[in-house]
Amino acid sequence: MKFEVHLTGTGGTKAHLVDFEKQESGYRVTLDGKRIDADVVQVAANTISILLDGKSYEIHVTPTIDGKFKLQAGPEEFTAEVQDPRAWRGRKHGAQEAEGRQQVMSPMPGKVIRLLVNVGDEVEAGQGLVVVEAMKMQNEIRSPKKGRVERVLVSEGQNVNAGEALAWVE
Repeated sequence: MKFEVHLTGTGGTKAHLVDFEKQESGYRVTLDGKRIDADVVQVAANTISILLDGKSYEIHVTPTIDGKFKLQAGPEEFTAEVQDPRAWRGRKHGAQEAEGRQQVMSPMPGKVIRLLVNVGDEVEAGQGLVVVEAMKMQNEIRSPKKGRVERVLVSEGQNVNAGEALAWVE
């Protein structure tokens, strides 16, 4: 799964392209086209430990109301906005709605705690489809378009990975 990550800190905003590829023993990570050795472990609620190219970092992650994340690593503080380049971005611009059949994916790893729709339900753009709990926060995953729920690929109580398909809307 490829993601655009926009990090904003005291030095301004920098965009990075991050690619995660699932393997038997975890993930292979590529950052801006360069493969890196990385290992990530959640050590407490809202706290992750990252081993990145042999250096250890402890990062406190706080989701914000606008869908971004506040990251604190030691004295450094950043705001991160994660975007799937294939995802619909019409909500930001307010003018367009996704067209055609759309796959709805989990933006983060977590646990499905509630299904808000069933197969065949008519939905509006922005309507909640699934609630995923990640780092003790409930995140409502919304429909990218007005349409009909074609498939629901998860069930309540199921663990999901970032980028995993949750549903299809046509």
